[in-house]
Amino acid sequence: MSFDLAARVLFRDGRVIVLDKPAGLACHPGPQTPESVETYLADLSFGFKELPRLAHRLDRDTAGCLVLARSLRTARQVARVFSAHQVQKTYWALVRGTPAASEGVIDAPLLKISSAAAGWRMVVDPTGQQAQTRWRCLGTGEGFAWLEFQPLTGRTHQIRVHAAHLGLPLVGDPVYGPPPAPGERLQLLARAIALPLGEKPISVVAPVPPHMQDGLARCGFSEV
Repeated sequence: MSFDLAARVLFRDGRVIVLDKPAGLACHPGPQTPESVETYLADLSFGFKELPRLAHRLDRDTAGCLVLARSLRTARQVARVFSAHQVQKTYWALVRGTPAASEGVIDAPLLKISSAAAGWRMVVDPTGQQAQTRWRCLGTGEGFAWLEFQPLTGRTHQIRVHAAHLGLPLVGDPVYGPPPAPGERLQLLARAIALPLGEKPISVVAPVPPHMQDGLARCGFSEV
């Protein structure tokens, strides 16, 4: 499969590119993902001698806002604001079930575990790293809910594990939810990102991808 990532640029200036990463495309190559965003970095140079660098990552099946730095200097600057938890990230997800409250904060430490038989995964464990996620419900319908998440920390699979911990696993999540139905895809979107670079923060919003549109309608919520 080939991707035209240059056509998926949501924002571009002399410092960064914010890409609408398609679901199914990994950020980095691996044994199971030879094709990745890194495959297309030359297509995203837009005349710069340096190739852009990934400033953070999204899971392969997560769609939406992905930041690339256009120079080593900017990459270091962006890394600092990410490390200082100054980047505001917003996710949208379709989950199974409906929450008892309209909003809340999940405070549950996460630990990585692995085994030869099952591979690795993240679990809620008191010995894990601190992890906090703010959430609110944007709509419900037919036993599903459309939730907005804002991670206050940046742990691996944080949204997916915290949603399951809340009793509301993401639709299409093969690791932290029930087995997906045939053809069902992970319903998770990196909806928006705000980067405090310069005097005016860079704020970018990604559209809801086609494979999540049915869930959006099912919960009676509009992205506008």
